[in-house]
Amino acid sequence: MNIQPLLDALDLQEEAARALADDLRAQINDLQTRLREAETRLEHLAITRKTVTGLAGRLPASPPELPEHPDYPRILAAFNHTTGPLRAKDVCEALGHELLPKNVEGTRAKLKRLVKLGILTETNTGNFARKQ
Repeated sequence: MNIQPLLDALDLQEEAARALADDLRAQINDLQTRLREAETRLEHLAITRKTVTGLAGRLPASPPELPEHPDYPRILAAFNHTTGPLRAKDVCEALGHELLPKNVEGTRAKLKRLVKLGILTETNTGNFARKQ
């Protein structure tokens, strides 16, 4: 009996299996490299998250949004140009409004709104100052 054809067939199967094993090893190496890169990226993201959360308490709070009315920035500008507290009448004059009761009361309401937003304080009844 001639076993050479059988050995040749085994050689072909061994070569095919060896080629498949080599290809799989190459894929495994590629996947291991990609896995290491992904794990490194995850470590960096974890470090970044830890850093950001650690700094979050140190960041200054964002200033509250001013209501949509052109007087609010002008009111704050009036407080920036003074050192002491102002009354609604003083702010009314700084804004160039006539000292009519409706204007003074409207200004007082705006000042109270700025107190609620934490931008101004009411030092005494009717006296408003910039919050320090």
